Amino acid sequence: MDICAAIRDRILRLCSERDVTINKLATLSALPPSSIKNILYGKSRDPKIRTLKKLCDGLEISLAEFFQSPEFDALEPEIQ
Repeated sequence: MDICAAIRDRILRLCSERDVTINKLATLSALPPSSIKNILYGKSRDPKIRTLKKLCDGLEISLAEFFQSPEFDALEPEIQ
């Protein structure tokens, strides 16, 4: 799994756990729905930390909580 897939999977899992749609997440995060969809559909290959912070704020979690998950624990090293 790469970092983009981990971010996508984490967002989808958090939304599912909270019963939040992508459009509702956009409203909660003060982001355009297209920004979130670009991350989820792989058009945004390197989401900015500011965008992730807004998503976390909308979900009422910290960035640390976002990254403390099996999706990120399973990542392979980028530099070999």
